[in-house]
Amino acid sequence: MSSRNNVRHHTEEISIERLIVRRGQAFVITLYFRNRGFQPGLDNIIFVAETGPLPDLAKGTRAVFSLTSSDGPSPWIASLETNGAASLEVSLCAPPMAAVGRYLLKIRVDSFQGAVTAYQLGEFILLFNPWCPADGVYLDSEPQRQEYIVNDYGFIYQGNKSWIRPCPWNYGQFEENIIDICLELLQKSLNFQVDPSTDCALRGSPVYISRVVCAMINSNDDNGVLNGNWSENYTDGVNPAEWTGSVAILKQWHATGCQPVRYGQCWVFAAVMCTVMRCLGIPTRVITNFDSGHDTDGNLIIDEYYDSTGRILENMKKDTVWNFHVWNECWMARKDLPPGYGGWQVLDATPQETSNGLYCCGPASVRAIKEGEVDLNFDTRFAFSMVNADCMSWLVYGGKEQKLHQDTAAVGNFISTKSIQSDERDDITESYKYEEGSLQERQVFLKALQKLKDGRSQGPHRADTTPFSSMPPGQDNPRSLDTPSLQPSDVMQVSLKFELLDLPNMGQDINFVLLALNMSPQFKDLKVNLSAQSLLHDGSPLTPFWQDIAFITLFPQEEKTYPCKILYSQYNQYLSTDKLIRISALGEEKSTPEKILVNKIITLTFPGIVINVLGTAFVNQPLTIQVIFSNPLSEPVEDCVLTLEGSGLFKKQQRILVGVLKPHHKASITLKTVPFKSGQRQIQANLRSNKFKDIKGYKNVYVDFGL
Repeated sequence: MSSRNNVRHHTEEISIERLIVRRGQAFVITLYFRNRGFQPGLDNIIFVAETGPLPDLAKGTRAVFSLTSSDGPSPWIASLETNGAASLEVSLCAPPMAAVGRYLLKIRVDSFQGAVTAYQLGEFILLFNPWCPADGVYLDSEPQRQEYIVNDYGFIYQGNKSWIRPCPWNYGQFEENIIDICLELLQKSLNFQVDPSTDCALRGSPVYISRVVCAMINSNDDNGVLNGNWSENYTDGVNPAEWTGSVAILKQWHATGCQPVRYGQCWVFAAVMCTVMRCLGIPTRVITNFDSGHDTDGNLIIDEYYDSTGRILENMKKDTVWNFHVWNECWMARKDLPPGYGGWQVLDATPQETSNGLYCCGPASVRAIKEGEVDLNFDTRFAFSMVNADCMSWLVYGGKEQKLHQDTAAVGNFISTKSIQSDERDDITESYKYEEGSLQERQVFLKALQKLKDGRSQGPHRADTTPFSSMPPGQDNPRSLDTPSLQPSDVMQVSLKFELLDLPNMGQDINFVLLALNMSPQFKDLKVNLSAQSLLHDGSPLTPFWQDIAFITLFPQEEKTYPCKILYSQYNQYLSTDKLIRISALGEEKSTPEKILVNKIITLTFPGIVINVLGTAFVNQPLTIQVIFSNPLSEPVEDCVLTLEGSGLFKKQQRILVGVLKPHHKASITLKTVPFKSGQRQIQANLRSNKFKDIKGYKNVYVDFGL
């Protein structure tokens, strides 16, 4: 019966051997009797469904319901489908708010002849049901359900706002054993360890489950799935940039007795969380926010400090702007909030801040973030600052700090997710905030700021909270509703801007110019300090490796370009895995004390891996795949390893040791696989070496049923 039930319940991709059903929807079982058939009105059958280590009627983790009376106290329903000579087909239905998880089904037969017999029928797994209108995770669009529950691959957007790069990912939520690992993850949570019976009883709530999973993806409080590492030293684990899917991570966690897997960064945490939530039946998508605020002191201002050469300094307050940050959105009703705040909720499994003592963030209603309702549960304040904080730049010299400028639009750009049933990028920024510079956006920001001030007195119990008096006085108050404060470029009437002359390819020199424009009727004599340094994607700066000083004289209204070149030999030793370089210019003019700061972030690009599928793909028929890749550098690279994976195409991740690649050498590898699932599939590939870690490639493959 499993296969028929599972198809109806959209779980056949997980298994056709085991019974895996969704709540709020009937499934059918057949009972076979040895001696005689079932006689309605005379015989009675009582079903018992139990979940968790301490099943309890009062808590809803034990249900007792009868075949004959449907008006009993239990919300579970059993009804007669067909009655044969020696068998009985019964339809069972769990209520749409039942706890999800592993259930044991028992049966008691009360015969009119007086005999009472009890049997254990077996196990089934109960999941959330986005197809059921009464379930809290109900989603009313079939294309959306296909994308956010059923699709097992996608793209996670990385890079920077002017160069957005899709990174292919294998979610693999229906792969073998993944459902068992997801249920094991719930059992390993601190909530279950402390109070298993209450934890199991609360598993009917998507809000509760999402918080538990969010805390379990990182290992900061528990034996969670992933260890975070932003140090650039990954020798005792895997560089986060090398992963191409969640399955290998979850299987490794399970195989090592739930030891956290090394290592993850934000996109890995979010991708693994997406796999677990889709597997459990909660619609989920992965979101990238470019220029993401990390405001540690809750005043909605992120301070950045520069020295007189224009290089960014290691932050004194640990406020940072992440070049990009990745989190999840999960779809659910929010009965715990005022009406109108259901729908997409932010969940961020990257360990940044604690929430009720644990490292998890959310669910925070996306609508509440847009409306500035930062006092609504959970962690809406932190989520709001990721997309909305103001950025303040300071010049540090001679022990003093001079304010350079305040940018109200620097944080929260090009908020992106994969489109529904397409490989395009969807920009969802407007669901998080009103248009930058609009009156509504200002009002929401001030409302949020006021709520934060009001909440300070009883606010979150955090040691590093600073009082609001640390904010700049009066006229510098962030975003007053009248005109924004004058920027140094307005005072100095000089504009500076960087422009790249060609694509910044890894292994080649970087050519760019500084454009200087005098907007005033006076002559200008400028001194500009130029510098370049590598950045990590979380905004942390590394040592500067290039500096220059430009002296530029400008007649009224004159524009000049100052050419710059950073040689490969200058930057190659200093690159981080993120391949981000920040170029800065700090300009001063002889006649004024004002200084002007501009910077640009460059992401170095690689040629991708090309994957060709030779011939048509059929289920259970050998398929030949050709992979073409090259060394983009003008020096040899060693320890090259190619990994390939793809749900439904490969039973496990393929690792091919390539060894040494000569300078600019192009190589091709051909391999065979036997696809075991039909439909739209994707191959994900990664090439790493001692000089680069994440040359990626992907190929979509349609697998036919065949004969």
